[in-house]
Amino acid sequence: MTFNKKNISRRDFITVGTLGLAATTIYPSSLFSSSSTDKNNYVSKRPPLKQRNFISSAVENTIKQTKGKIKDDKLSWMFENCYPNTLDTTVKHSEKDGRPDTFIITGDIEAMWLRDSSAQVWPYLQLMTEDKKLQLMIAGLINRQTNCIQIDRYANAFNDGPIGSYWETDNTQYMSKELHERKWEIDSLCYPIRLAYHYWKITGDTSIFDENWHKSMKLVVKTFKEQQRKDSLGPYSFTRDCDRPTDSQINNGWGAPTKPVGLIVSSFRPSDDSTQYGFLIPSNMFAVVSLRQLSEIETTVLGNMQFANECSELAQEVDNAIKKHGIVNHPIGGEIYAFEVDGFGNALCMDDANIPSLLSAPYLGYCTFDDVTYLKTRALIWSDNNPYFFKGKAGEGIGGPHVGLDYVWPMSIIMKGLTSNNPTEIKACLKQLKDTDGDTGFMHESFHCDDASKFTRSWFAWVNTLFGELVIKTLKEHPHILASTL
Repeated sequence: MTFNKKNISRRDFITVGTLGLAATTIYPSSLFSSSSTDKNNYVSKRPPLKQRNFISSAVENTIKQTKGKIKDDKLSWMFENCYPNTLDTTVKHSEKDGRPDTFIITGDIEAMWLRDSSAQVWPYLQLMTEDKKLQLMIAGLINRQTNCIQIDRYANAFNDGPIGSYWETDNTQYMSKELHERKWEIDSLCYPIRLAYHYWKITGDTSIFDENWHKSMKLVVKTFKEQQRKDSLGPYSFTRDCDRPTDSQINNGWGAPTKPVGLIVSSFRPSDDSTQYGFLIPSNMFAVVSLRQLSEIETTVLGNMQFANECSELAQEVDNAIKKHGIVNHPIGGEIYAFEVDGFGNALCMDDANIPSLLSAPYLGYCTFDDVTYLKTRALIWSDNNPYFFKGKAGEGIGGPHVGLDYVWPMSIIMKGLTSNNPTEIKACLKQLKDTDGDTGFMHESFHCDDASKFTRSWFAWVNTLFGELVIKTLKEHPHILASTL
């Protein structure tokens, strides 16, 4: 998912994205229509009505109601552009075999990530009871993800059909034509559970939990257990012929050695970058939450008590291992969660902007927002003690090796706001997000900490809808913040 090419045109970039190459090209804001500080020039950048991929009456009502309560003209304009971006530009919804079916691309790449697609619709879930059409669209995504897991439980991204991929020459066990990329990431199997669980909790609809779904969930648990690597390295390995080390794995694709301690190996991070130590703690945290949600579904809806107990026991085993091996005594931060460990006592202390991250632990439901270890970890990773924390003239935040040094990911700033109950901190996050859009009216993958006009990915739907989620949460919990100009 990585392609670096300087001086590439915007049009060429869109072609590159279609081929499946990652959009890490750096754009100057001059490539895009600039917005004036004059509020009269804050014209909506949404596609014309007839060109929108999916229209939800509940989402449209939310946009109208929310905009009316945001005093800051630019923030209001950005919310209108960003919040519906997934529906406007990435959704392909239809019916297949009498059931709803939905394919959602990530944005500038014509492929569906299990992670991104789940996160892209997340801010809309609360509106499903107001809009049956929206509910069916999300049910269709759950159905599609269920089938994707059966195509390949180790893949992270899929095509809309057997069309092949730029990455089909990767060195791994098997790349079917339905796959866009086959990087093993724990969170790829967690996100579909999170989506289905909350869909059920909000709507009460259990039609998504058919035998096909249960079959996929059995594969999820099987994969997690294989990647605990207690008896063998398991069936998955991966290397890529490339000039970028983080796009491949060492030791003939098996990764760095790990000692079986109950944790689950993730060969890649949610950034699609390779792990340095195999036990990625944020993703193991996510697995604990997802397995417990899966156990509840299997118990309450399907009555599969044996499998439900298997899920609960695995969740507890992983959780115990996190507490024993994933918490380290940092010389500055004290007892904090490590980012990665190997079971031998080695640990990597940092955080990456992509979610699951250590910063997002309470957002995903692993711990409370006031958990002492989390708060210590949070303080450390939002400082120069995190090697991927960057601070400059334009802003500050967490990045990662996927884009490189000095590039802050807005996703991290949004997550800081979503995991805070401090109005001053939340307001500062919103202001920084408003000031670092590169005058485009949208969020991006990253921006240079000294110059926000230098950014990567002009069309990244996940971060756009995540920004919308922060605005709506702020309106609900701290409306006074939006009642004044930032």
